[in-house]
Amino acid sequence: MSDSEADTCQQSFMDIALEEAEKAAARGEVPVGAVLVRGGRVLARDGNRTLELNDPTAHAEVLVIRAACADQASQRLPDCDLYVTLEPCPMCAGAISFARIRRLYYGAGDEKGGAVDHGTRFFCQPTCHHAPEVYSGFGETRAADLLKAFFQERR
Repeated sequence: MSDSEADTCQQSFMDIALEEAEKAAARGEVPVGAVLVRGGRVLARDGNRTLELNDPTAHAEVLVIRAACADQASQRLPDCDLYVTLEPCPMCAGAISFARIRRLYYGAGDEKGGAVDHGTRFFCQPTCHHAPEVYSGFGETRAADLLKAFFQERR
């Protein structure tokens, strides 16, 4: 696969994550979406469902990791890539590490709640057992616009 083909694939997976974020917003959830991919095949896709499930751990990242682990009958996803619209929080960064996800692609940075390039920088901590390759800025403008619009409606 050429670099341009890889870039197109990465963007299309982020587009799926953005669709999930839009669905989350339509449900009244914070618009964050995620998709987990292995070998170019989507294993799981979802958006935040904390309100719907009355579960503070029902972040998009955790939901897709749970679904993919169940699908693969494994607690580890070493050959998988995760696409998420917002920089993961500390809880989600921990789940990504424990699942041994290979690569993380995220859209918008989160100065307040993020834990990858902001805040705790989870993957840089000596207590982190596994750090994925991290790529930021995929679909960043669209992801940030979704979040801004969602929170402006609630003010």
